[in-house]
Amino acid sequence: MVKIPGTNYEMSEVTVTQKLYKEVMGENPSKFKGDNLPVETVSWYDAIYFCNKLSEKEGRTPVYAVDGNTDVRKWNYAPHHKDLEIKGTITKSICVNGYRLPTKAEWQYCAKGGEDYKYSGSDDIDEVAWYWENSGYRTHLVGQKQPNGYGLYDMSGNVWEWVWDADDIGYRCDCGGSWGYGADYCEVDYIGFTDASNRFSSIGFRVLRPCSE
Repeated sequence: MVKIPGTNYEMSEVTVTQKLYKEVMGENPSKFKGDNLPVETVSWYDAIYFCNKLSEKEGRTPVYAVDGNTDVRKWNYAPHHKDLEIKGTITKSICVNGYRLPTKAEWQYCAKGGEDYKYSGSDDIDEVAWYWENSGYRTHLVGQKQPNGYGLYDMSGNVWEWVWDADDIGYRCDCGGSWGYGADYCEVDYIGFTDASNRFSSIGFRVLRPCSE
C-alpha cells in the first residue's frame, strides 16, 4: 500500500493480483492465468465482495453492507456466477478501517500522481501502459512499466479498474483503459461505464484503505 500525499488513505501499488485474489476468495476466475498478473473477469459485485473478505481476513471492519449487513455470507451472492447480481441496497461506510474501491475522484487524483501528464506517469503511453498496440492482446505482469509520481503502477492500461461511482442509469464507472483498448481510453481523465454484473478479461480493480496508524 502507498500513502497518497494530501489524503488520509493508502492505495494498493498495483492492481489486485491473481495470487492475492485466490488467497482471499479461494478461486481465480481470470482468463489469462499467472500469480502476478492482474485478476480480471471479475464483476463490480465480485470486487466489493473481495474488499469485505480481505478486510475480515486482516481483522479490519468491512466497508460494504447489503441491506445493512456487512457479512458477505448473508448477501445471498455467489461470486463469479454468470449474470448474478447482489440483490438489496448496497451501502458503504468510509469511517471504518477496511478495504474499499476508490471513488472516481480518488482514482483520478491518484492516477495523476501529482503530475500533469495525459497518462498516469507520462505523456508517452509506451512508458507506462500496456494497451492495444503493445500488449500482444493480453494482460501483463503488474508493475513492469514506469510508475507515476506517487509510485503507483499500471493506472493506465493493462486492465480497466472498477471504482465505486455509477452513472444516472446505474452503470458502474471503470477507469484507466486496458490491454484491449487504444491509447485514448488510457488517458487519466477518461471514464468508462459498464454494467456491474459484467465480467471481462479487460477489467480488474485496486483497493484503498485509511492510512495505518
